Amino acid sequence: MNRKYAAQMDAGVLTLGFAWRAATYKRGDLLFSDLERLKRISSRSGKIQAICAGKAHPADQGGKEIIQHVFQIAQALHKEIKVTYLEDYDMFLAQMLTAGVDVWLNTPQPPLEASGTSGMKAALNGVPSLSVLDGWWVEGCIEGVTGWAIGKPWQLGNEEGHDRSQDAASLYDKLENAAIPLYYNNRDQFAEVMRHCIALNGSFFNTHRMLQQYIQKAYFI
Repeated sequence: MNRKYAAQMDAGVLTLGFAWRAATYKRGDLLFSDLERLKRISSRSGKIQAICAGKAHPADQGGKEIIQHVFQIAQALHKEIKVTYLEDYDMFLAQMLTAGVDVWLNTPQPPLEASGTSGMKAALNGVPSLSVLDGWWVEGCIEGVTGWAIGKPWQLGNEEGHDRSQDAASLYDKLENAAIPLYYNNRDQFAEVMRHCIALNGSFFNTHRMLQQYIQKAYFI
């Protein structure tokens, strides 16, 4: 992947992964809301790099603009933080990405996330999530055990509680104070989080459970 995309990623640096259907509600550029703070975090707390991927519907102009924005940010950050966007995203790249990064990022606008299956696939590979509490992550997040939550749980009538700036601040806080220090300063405990992803989330969020629930709660009721 490094050779194909000339990404020059460093295997020893904490790698964030994010693959998405490039719709605007996915907020694929939330990580880059405050570039100066992101650069400070990377320089003071521990270096980070990011691999992004995904496609927009041909008619989704907003989604295409977000992809363009990420490309622009990658160029602006290239001296401080390596960011690459994988083109021609497909099932092979999805398999490589959900198994090859250190932390899986998901930043949708609640309550619009239907599921979030990419995070489930990452969990099966021992990759913890750093995600907004929406979709599957409402059930799957055990703070500091299977990963970390961005912001607070969504509640009906409290949509303003998920302001973009507040979610971005929470994302930076969790990176700076939880994920990065654990990765660089306590690798044994980080490995424990990876094992919990497989043992707890991987064993529960899978096709076997899905089919069982469809049969028991939808088809034969």
